[in-house]
Amino acid sequence: MQIIVDHLAVLAKKMAVAPKVDDVLVIDSQRIFHGRGRCFSGLEFVTVDYYQPVILITLFAEPPVQWLDKLVAHIKPIFDSLATCLLVQRRYLPQAPSEVLWGELPKEIYAQRGSSRFYLHLAQQQNTGFFLDMEPGRLWLEQNAAHRRVLNLFAYTCAFSVVAIAAGAEKVVNVDMSRPALNLGRANHQLNGLAKDKSEFVAENILKSWSRVKKPGPYDLVVIDPPSYQKGSFVAEKDYAKVIRRLPELMPAGGLVLACLNAPELSVAFLQQQFSEQCPQAEFVERLQPHADFPDVEPEQQLKLLVYKIPAA
Repeated sequence: MQIIVDHLAVLAKKMAVAPKVDDVLVIDSQRIFHGRGRCFSGLEFVTVDYYQPVILITLFAEPPVQWLDKLVAHIKPIFDSLATCLLVQRRYLPQAPSEVLWGELPKEIYAQRGSSRFYLHLAQQQNTGFFLDMEPGRLWLEQNAAHRRVLNLFAYTCAFSVVAIAAGAEKVVNVDMSRPALNLGRANHQLNGLAKDKSEFVAENILKSWSRVKKPGPYDLVVIDPPSYQKGSFVAEKDYAKVIRRLPELMPAGGLVLACLNAPELSVAFLQQQFSEQCPQAEFVERLQPHADFPDVEPEQQLKLLVYKIPAA
């Protein structure tokens, strides 16, 4: 427990000196403690994130008796002089209920990334709407999106699109079967003041709508970030191959691919095999280094972010 207290004390020091805009702290959202990677014995059930002004403790299993009460007692004095809210989400219970333990949950909450912001739905859904561990992918896209036409597959709330357009992408086409997610994506673009003609939102089941996906192309860069298992729509182990084999027709002039896979049970070798079998002309470039805030005793179980180059047809 003490290591979590120590990590939060570091956060409090950052907050004390962080700049303010309109009397609001400007500090990047971040993972404060990552127990899920099994690097901290006995704390595998907990993660701690910070989304100004909310400290989010996520419990993936029922903690030991009085463990949470003791943690709160230790950390509350650290934040007494700082306007914060402590939110606990219990992912081990049905519907992953959330509870505010102190402070007030703002009506609107954002993930902060530099000068960009993204709407969150804390205490409303299991996922926040912004994945902190995907930062290496966002950084890579930021460095490679300029003047390119980007296809963002399984776009969810379109954080990749916001980053790409801010970095100078010519156009981003966002595809996801969830209209509510894409609506939030539109709101994220508006929130960041991005030109409407730079983005397009396509609400389709990707595996059943290739003609609709292909139509706004061709593309110079494709991001593939599917759910690892979504019953009835996408199961990575059997469906990822269907996406990879379509890449040459989506980008006939060649280009770059960022292939993401957040399935601990599937290895880097699995994803590389899919490319080898379904798109053998693709050239492996690199695996992006996982985010330092998400340590794991087994690198193969971390988020996989593989970069490929597709030659011109």
